Amino acid sequence: MKNKILFVLCLLTGLMFMNAGLDKFFHYMPIPKDMPEKMVKAGMAFMEIGWLMPLVGAAEVLGGLLLMIPRTRALGAIVILPVLIGILLANISMAPSGLPIVLVLIAVIAWVMIDNREKYLPMIRQ
Repeated sequence: MKNKILFVLCLLTGLMFMNAGLDKFFHYMPIPKDMPEKMVKAGMAFMEIGWLMPLVGAAEVLGGLLLMIPRTRALGAIVILPVLIGILLANISMAPSGLPIVLVLIAVIAWVMIDNREKYLPMIRQ
């Protein structure tokens, strides 16, 4: 049962990140009207750096795809983690109303990382 719940959560999280990543390339989702002005300005500033948004978008698409495949889920969590930390910091500083969904995403990624901790141990062992 635990594996089925984790699979569904990873599938939904992966689809969410893939959608966000693809939007960075194709711009098919409008900017929400209730988004704080500070966050809109920060997003526009990030777009001025030509390579940054495609890099983040590629990481989101790749990480989301890896997260949905059980065999590559541990790698997907590592790829998504830096993006998720950036999302958390942006929400803490500019839009605290977005924190609940970010905390849920962090919980899913933490569960994946704890569930796959044996795959990470060779990176820190000598």
